[in-house]
Amino acid sequence: MPRRLKQQRRGKGKPKYRSPTHRWKFQVGYPNKVGEAKIIDIVHSVGRSSPAVKLLMEDIEFYLPAPEGVKVGDMIKLGHPVFNRGNVAYLSVIPEGTRVFNIELRPGDGGRLVRTSGASAKVVAKEEGWVLVQLPSKKMKRFNPKCRAMVGVVAGGGRKEKPMLKAGKKHHAIKRGSKIWPRVAGVAMNPVDHPFGGGGRSSRKHKTVSRRRPPGRKVGSIAARKTGIKKIKRKYEVK
Repeated sequence: MPRRLKQQRRGKGKPKYRSPTHRWKFQVGYPNKVGEAKIIDIVHSVGRSSPAVKLLMEDIEFYLPAPEGVKVGDMIKLGHPVFNRGNVAYLSVIPEGTRVFNIELRPGDGGRLVRTSGASAKVVAKEEGWVLVQLPSKKMKRFNPKCRAMVGVVAGGGRKEKPMLKAGKKHHAIKRGSKIWPRVAGVAMNPVDHPFGGGGRSSRKHKTVSRRRPPGRKVGSIAARKTGIKKIKRKYEVK
């Protein structure tokens, strides 16, 4: 039987495939307080793609993803129905069509979704008991109206526009998140390394495999009901 594939080894979660803890210098999340906080610093964490703002509220210091366009000394309101850039409010009171980020999955978890640089979601509709939000992937997701979000767009949106001119730059950028690089196509590997390996650039093997196959063969379309492009049947009326 062939050896386990890279994606299968990564899924086991060994230290080789985890992002080290020393790259995450602080935790980002909302405090369980209502009031006004002052931005005292804009900091960068190696493990994150976007900068963060260090906020001071009364005697508490905490971190949040940096909204685009803020600077040191600006004030951010938490829990107030004021929808200026960077303010935090409940989804139930944010107007439809507003761009938001750092959305809570459950009320009080501090923010889990839409936190990468340049990302933002959109409040689409409200109904009794839920709020519909369009995520950056264009997927629609329902949220509890008591979940909080920040108004605006995450800073650092032009990060991917700068080209990688050297392989070393790409190496260090990928290593920061403990990802596998370089990525090699399965058809370019040897038969011992991948089920599609051998025989040149074309695998010439079926991509659909049974769910009962051993781990070394489970690659491609696993137990797929249907593959290929869906054909739309059009009915024409003959007069």
